[in-house]
Amino acid sequence: MSDNAWPDAIYRALVDAHVRVVGIVPDAGHARLIKLCTADYDMRVVSLTSEEEGVGLVSGAWLGGKCGALLMQPSGVGNCINAIASLTVSCQFPLLMLVTMRGEWGEGNPWQVPMGRATPRVLDNLGMRVATVNQSDEVGETVSAMAGLAFKAQAATAVLLSQRLIGTKSFQD
Repeated sequence: MSDNAWPDAIYRALVDAHVRVVGIVPDAGHARLIKLCTADYDMRVVSLTSEEEGVGLVSGAWLGGKCGALLMQPSGVGNCINAIASLTVSCQFPLLMLVTMRGEWGEGNPWQVPMGRATPRVLDNLGMRVATVNQSDEVGETVSAMAGLAFKAQAATAVLLSQRLIGTKSFQD
């Protein structure tokens, strides 16, 4: 699989998992995946003001008989901690989060480093199942496995898409 084909693999995994609701705060790292989901008439892509709203969105979707996923960056994980702990973990709602990591490989923005470093430990401490993907050929299988765990076992899961996989942002003109 080419290095830039990972969004297509995630999209296919979401379709296979019958994901119908996708919560987003617009993110360049997820841009292609967001376009694919938006073009799919069976999916409803909801723009959020804050990622925390997405926890309620996908929990409500589950209660309505639909599977949902959240797309975000590590800073969004920081915005969701209380909602994940209180709603998702306590009520055992399924949660599938896809996190484009920042603050890792070649990061040029120092503001992204603290939450980027903390994200895996924070999610693990909340009791979530966390998988990190570093290579394109691992993306589809990993997202499928974590979606299965989320929706079949009603678990809170996160797939961390490493900065080595997604690439780094250039802040030069």
